[in-house]
Amino acid sequence: MRLMRLAGVLGIISFLVTGTVFAQGGTAAKPPAAKPAAQPATTSPGAGPIIVVETEKGTFEFETYPNEAPRTVKHIVALVNKRFYNGQRVHRVVPGFVIQMGDPASRDMTKKAEWGRGGSGTPIGAAEFTKTRTHVLGAVAMAHAGDANKADSQFYVTLAPQPRLDGQYTVFGKIISGMDVVQKIAVGDRIIRATVREAK
Repeated sequence: MRLMRLAGVLGIISFLVTGTVFAQGGTAAKPPAAKPAAQPATTSPGAGPIIVVETEKGTFEFETYPNEAPRTVKHIVALVNKRFYNGQRVHRVVPGFVIQMGDPASRDMTKKAEWGRGGSGTPIGAAEFTKTRTHVLGAVAMAHAGDANKADSQFYVTLAPQPRLDGQYTVFGKIISGMDVVQKIAVGDRIIRATVREAK
């Protein structure tokens, strides 16, 4: 018993002096393995420019699909480059379904009752449906009020697969990093800025 107590005391002294924790049997326990470095987001074959959206909750990025939705991607990239989305707020969140943004009226908290009705004033003029790009988790697609040709600046991100939306809304991108941020976003969260970078 005295030997066991002595060994315990020595172990405590060793920890206090060297910072080493001893495992059962008197051998030094291995330090926890370092976490692997975060891997850079990878894009799909054929992906175009990447849209980077910085929000109050963090940053998310989505790739775009100019091969399947050329007019839509060109339109959205142009709006981002004009800083159209900067300062806007997310105006719609349906848990397990989508988050939605793109109404300039959302900058004004006094007009909250009107959020979701506005746009840039220049519709895309094309419904670019494809069987290649569908409503998987993290899909980015154009919102519209009943006519996909009149989609303008509002887009949404799916929070779960939504196959029933396929063939009704143009999917022009997909989240490649920050889906955890997307899942935390609430109505009224502000978009600090949106920018464009080329896919690597």
